[in-house]
Amino acid sequence: MLLRTVSGPVAPIAAVLLGLALAGCAGTNGLVTKRTQGYEISDSAMQQIRPGQSEQLVRLVLGSPQSTNTFGDQSAYYYVETKVRQTSFGLTMVDSRTVLAIYFDNNKKVIDKAVYTLQDGKTVAIETRRTPSFGDDRTFIDQILNSVGM
Repeated sequence: MLLRTVSGPVAPIAAVLLGLALAGCAGTNGLVTKRTQGYEISDSAMQQIRPGQSEQLVRLVLGSPQSTNTFGDQSAYYYVETKVRQTSFGLTMVDSRTVLAIYFDNNKKVIDKAVYTLQDGKTVAIETRRTPSFGDDRTFIDQILNSVGM
């Protein structure tokens, strides 16, 4: 079979048509995948957790927590569920995030639970200023020249 290459003004049009044909074969779901990171927090599992239940029962129903916290004689378990969409080009977008917090008293019994979402979070501005150091702020070349004695 003899293959013939397309050149001239027809080449860009052929490339566009080929791209559209391949995109049509992949469909709209072929470029984006949806997945859950962390825990799958089901409504039935959340309904099973009530005040007065033991820490062991919480671990039995929900599994090991992603994070724990102790403050004074109380403690908390945190279960985080993040639903994301990821493109085939590596771009990840967060659709929703749910944090289930379960609070325990000093007897390791549930005293409360709370559900937090992305809307409950706060944006924290990261400081980009640099703290000045004492002494000379020399470049790499300055350091080399000063070490040689120039």
